[in-house]
Amino acid sequence: MSALNWLTAHEAAAGIREGLFCAEELALACLEQIEEREGEVEAWTFLDPEHVLAQARRADEQRATGFPTGPLHGVPVGIKDIIDTADMPTEDGTVLHAGRLPDSDATVVRLLRGAGAVIMGKTVTTELATYSPGKTRNPHNPAHTPGGSSSGSAAAVASGMVPLALGTQTNGSLIRPAAYCGIFGFKPSHGWISRQGVLRQSPVLDHVGLFARTLQDIALLGEQLVSFDEQDSDTRLRAKPPLQRVMMEEPPITPSLAFVKTPMWHETDADTQAGFAELLEVLANRAEEFELPPALANTLEWHRTLMEADIAASFEREYQHGKDRLSASLREQIERGGRILAVDYQKALAGIPLVNAALNGLFDRFDAILTPAVSGTAPLGLASTGNPMFCTLWTYCGMPAVSLPLLRGENGLPIGVQLVGKRGDDARLLRTANWLMATLNA
Repeated sequence: MSALNWLTAHEAAAGIREGLFCAEELALACLEQIEEREGEVEAWTFLDPEHVLAQARRADEQRATGFPTGPLHGVPVGIKDIIDTADMPTEDGTVLHAGRLPDSDATVVRLLRGAGAVIMGKTVTTELATYSPGKTRNPHNPAHTPGGSSSGSAAAVASGMVPLALGTQTNGSLIRPAAYCGIFGFKPSHGWISRQGVLRQSPVLDHVGLFARTLQDIALLGEQLVSFDEQDSDTRLRAKPPLQRVMMEEPPITPSLAFVKTPMWHETDADTQAGFAELLEVLANRAEEFELPPALANTLEWHRTLMEADIAASFEREYQHGKDRLSASLREQIERGGRILAVDYQKALAGIPLVNAALNGLFDRFDAILTPAVSGTAPLGLASTGNPMFCTLWTYCGMPAVSLPLLRGENGLPIGVQLVGKRGDDARLLRTANWLMATLNA
């Protein structure tokens, strides 16, 4: 039973369903792992073991009485502390929101409860999900950052505290910590998962995303969360995408990948460059270097324009009433954002469909883009969460992206590899990622 915490979500759900163990035993195993590692990793900002066990016992009682069980029945999930939970505080990584108790669950939390999940607790976020780090350390080496802003969620999954966790991304806040912590991270297409009840930074850039230790678990969790929500105007009514079924299918033809260095390739470490050289050698004629079209030249600046202008609007109250309690980096973002002209904002906004259109032809030739997730291994020290620049373009476009734990640096720390798909083609991206993992494992 002591190893239950290392089960995948699929294994955990199946074990509970088949009566091999109960939800309470699984929750206890996760709590024991938290007790063992939390002093070193510091992934949690709120955790009430008794409340966790009460949820697990209720799940067991429901199963025993024949209550219909969901796909995640009894499975613990960590929730980034910018996502509202009605039964736990949501403090957004800032003293300005200390003690905040939401009136209701965010849509994603409500859907998780409906699927039977046990809400384990709230994981550490950076300050208002921006750049100023929280207390979390990298579980592979506590002297290094876990990345951010979804620091605690990535570290909790990587250290075996929970099989699943939720994060968010407005720039590189999900893919980067997944890459640094050596797990799978998935940022779906913009508008696929509701942001209702999630701290707003930038409505045009904000995404809710997922962490897991297997791709199959990513697809399982994703299927529970993709939905239409009238309270999030960027979602739309659609049939539930069969992420699990499509991901596990054999591709109809052998996939081909566009290797995109991006203009920031010179920023990558020697470990990353050597790792990609090995990947390309193994993939042989299945990967081809592709140079981004000129239409993408301004995307980094456009992203910054949208993000900082929206941050200035979203956090105006915090700036006006608690400026001295904000970090210098966040104050500077808000002040720069307040100076952005409307014409520049509109130009940056209009670029999103143009850039996606410029990339659409690429997906007639290739199944996915192969590109760095990070410049190298997690930086030493906790003063920074690392550079998000290898995620910026794809976040700006709203394209789905997944970080795969494929490489390691000379220091033994993980380096994630990023696959990016066509906007709205998330299931195909996961299928290509599954093919790539199987090809490399073989």
